[in-house]
Amino acid sequence: MQNVEKIQPSYPLFRDDEYKDNLARKKTYEEVYSPEKIREVFDWTTSEEYKELNFKREALTVNPAKACQPLGAVLCALGFEKTLPYVHGSQGCVAYFRTYFNRHFREPIACVSDSMTEDAAVFGGQKNMFAGLENAKALYKPDMIAVSTTCMAEVIGDDLNAFINNAKKDGRVPQEYPTPFAHTPSFVGSHLTGWDNMFEGIARYFTLNYMEGKQVGSNGKLNIVPGFETYLGNYRVIHRMLDEMGVQHTMLCDPTEVLDTPADGQFRMYAGGTTQAEIKDAPNAINTILLQPWHLEKTKKYVENTWQHDIPKLNIPMGLEWTDEFLMKISEVTGKPIPASLTKERGRLVDMMMDSHTWLHGKKFAIWGDPDFTLGLTKFLLEIGSEPIHILCNNANKRWAKAVQKILDESPYGKDCEVHISKDLWHMRSLVFTKKPDFMIGNSYGKFIQRDTLFKGKEFEVPLIRIGFPIFDRHHLHRMTTMGYEGAMYMLTTIVNEVMVRLDEETRGMGTTDYNYDLVR
Repeated sequence: MQNVEKIQPSYPLFRDDEYKDNLARKKTYEEVYSPEKIREVFDWTTSEEYKELNFKREALTVNPAKACQPLGAVLCALGFEKTLPYVHGSQGCVAYFRTYFNRHFREPIACVSDSMTEDAAVFGGQKNMFAGLENAKALYKPDMIAVSTTCMAEVIGDDLNAFINNAKKDGRVPQEYPTPFAHTPSFVGSHLTGWDNMFEGIARYFTLNYMEGKQVGSNGKLNIVPGFETYLGNYRVIHRMLDEMGVQHTMLCDPTEVLDTPADGQFRMYAGGTTQAEIKDAPNAINTILLQPWHLEKTKKYVENTWQHDIPKLNIPMGLEWTDEFLMKISEVTGKPIPASLTKERGRLVDMMMDSHTWLHGKKFAIWGDPDFTLGLTKFLLEIGSEPIHILCNNANKRWAKAVQKILDESPYGKDCEVHISKDLWHMRSLVFTKKPDFMIGNSYGKFIQRDTLFKGKEFEVPLIRIGFPIFDRHHLHRMTTMGYEGAMYMLTTIVNEVMVRLDEETRGMGTTDYNYDLVR
């Protein structure tokens, strides 16, 4: 019984007899199929026959393994100093973005909406924009408002440039007040597209008409563009490695402070971030490095054409070899040597890989996530002797699939792998049932696939290793690192210890499966 002396969450509360009886009575007046029928259909959905039907699916997406454009635009805006993300569209969309990030980062997320409703859908949302910009500036006092859109505004064709300029002409905000914007329709692209669009919009706002007097290399710094990055440790590890090399640099979009504020009695709506002066000065840098080039196509085009930077061709710095390439390219571009501290760190990673090789060699994995992350994870799994057998990326293109296949073909551990683009996690469910891996690596949504595999039988269970975005059902993983040697150490530690946990589960039977030197691994 629930009472003030003993407050229980839904589990184990719903296992009390009272709630079990309520659920049983509920089923008597609902059209509930018998357990036998449910099991019959469930088993069919795990079959090769169902998989073939599932992969013919065209008009339906189930658990898409991506989010929508404005979510990415909001994260990008959060990475600039005293900037308020402003979404022109419906209020419910913004509530979704904020709670999505709330659950992942465990932080309050500053983001506003001008709350378009039915009248705005018919007559346009300019009135909402007028009142929204004026109120947002007055109430929250940001130094910059970065505007993006939702589906409603895009379907009716609202013109952000015109609306913002009209709001300034009407005196709602000063003419000189920074209001970069990006059109981010949710019905095309993904959160990655939205981040790319928003960053290009901010860069364009502060530099397009101010290139006179700019000179490549004159500030002696290196620009780093992170892309849509939710592991806060990745920003920090890039800063650390470049600092150890003595490379002056600017992280163009850095939300680490605002998304990781301390509990010291002071609320910080804004904290840290790239300054307006830094983005204005960015064209004067030696060069610009894109950490996740597969989803920064508009940014790359703008930086190369407007800033005249010759962006080096690099992969995401994940794992051993690609971190090597990243540091060597930084050294080549800046003339700074790679210090002994990073060489020693690399050696420690190699030592860890050798220590854990016995337990990871030949282990089979199904993985999913965003294009750059999934590509880097694939490369790292091959480096540690593991075998990716299912790679799924909903928001990738055919060029990406060819790049993944090339990496797989270059390794003896990649010969048995299937690469799937534009597919969702319901497709992944079919894949793990019909060609079972040892583990899955992905975001929290994979837990439902694990539950289904366990429901079929313990021998069919495929455990989920949580690396990716979003992670809702574990705490503090967003502070971890996946890039650089440090990130490879974290991924290696996470993966091998999950293998150990599984081994413990399989060897707990007293006198039946406990044939192992449990403390010598």
